[in-house]
Amino acid sequence: MATNTDRSLTRENKSMPLRFLTCFCAAALFALPALAHEGKHTPPANSDVPAAAKPALETVERFSSALQSGDLAQAGSLLANEVLILESGGAEHSREQYLGGHAAHDAAFLKTARVRVLRRTARAEGDLAWVGTENEVHSSADEKPTILLSTETMVLKRTQSGWRIVHVHWSSRPKR
Repeated sequence: MATNTDRSLTRENKSMPLRFLTCFCAAALFALPALAHEGKHTPPANSDVPAAAKPALETVERFSSALQSGDLAQAGSLLANEVLILESGGAEHSREQYLGGHAAHDAAFLKTARVRVLRRTARAEGDLAWVGTENEVHSSADEKPTILLSTETMVLKRTQSGWRIVHVHWSSRPKR
């Protein structure tokens, strides 16, 4: 859901519209595991991921890595056809809708974002799993440093092809 804070950011800086900030948040959240390979990722201080949830978490990490590298075909292969992505009051209702628009913007932002994971929790039971992550995201827009507190929830379903992401919810706000 877009907050009043999000709207005031847009009014204060017309060169950084809400969609830019939204894409940035999504991209930075996806970047967590991929950025670890480039020294841009700080491991979570608090991690609660039991063994049963690790395969689902690995799918989230493969998705993140593919998106960060700009491999939208690989990223898309880890999304269910009917994935529902909710962010800042908007929704994308399919893999094709996300890959046809927002994904390219997310991938572009990953080149500069630095993410510090504050906490990660995951659970799996049967053919369903979820992964929740709380982050501090550092980037710059128009040469101004930006720090956001962001959260991400991904719900996954086990299929014959492995775990697939069926739902994503992103939320963020400027750090005070």
